[in-house]
Amino acid sequence: MAKQQMDPTLLILTSLAESSKHGYLIMEDIEVNYQYSMGAGTLYGALKRLEDKGYIKALEGDKKRRPYELTMQGKQFLQDQLNMMERIITIGNRRLGLL
Repeated sequence: MAKQQMDPTLLILTSLAESSKHGYLIMEDIEVNYQYSMGAGTLYGALKRLEDKGYIKALEGDKKRRPYELTMQGKQFLQDQLNMMERIITIGNRRLGLL
């Protein structure tokens, strides 16, 4: 079976919804909870895009680790995306005869 494609944006935002984390902890959280291995290039590219959109912000950190946290705009975006996914899942399950 081919590797499942996942949107790194939603995985990162979901990870940060619980608490602020630096990059390694975000990757570890995603690996543990979703069994999805995200490379550093994918992670840091997505973090940059999320920060540019105002969905996350970097916090003060030490020289090696910079934690990120979800902004109010990021929380709203994540909630909107989760609501849409819930509608898609409900309709898809109904159409498959699972509901």
